[in-house]
Amino acid sequence: LKKVRDSFTVCNDKGLHTRPSTELVKCTVRYRSQINLICQKAVVDAKSLLGILALAATKGTKIKVEAFGDDAEEAVSEILALAANKFNVKY
Repeated sequence: LKKVRDSFTVCNDKGLHTRPSTELVKCTVRYRSQINLICQKAVVDAKSLLGILALAATKGTKIKVEAFGDDAEEAVSEILALAANKFNVKY
């Protein structure tokens, strides 16, 4: 089983609220790998909208991404690209 780790910093002005979190879930559910987000001591399933919202990540928060599985590498790189693109949220 492949294990991939990386991290990103939330750059959305309003943090990881509902819209960017929804985009993140739309991205992660396409992968078979188990994907976790780690913020301080909290670990949540990246495929769970409520889990991501529970992180209450504000702008500037550093979030670690951990993926386990065959497509872990692609999953992590897509998540990092999505984060760099502010989760496709424009306003």
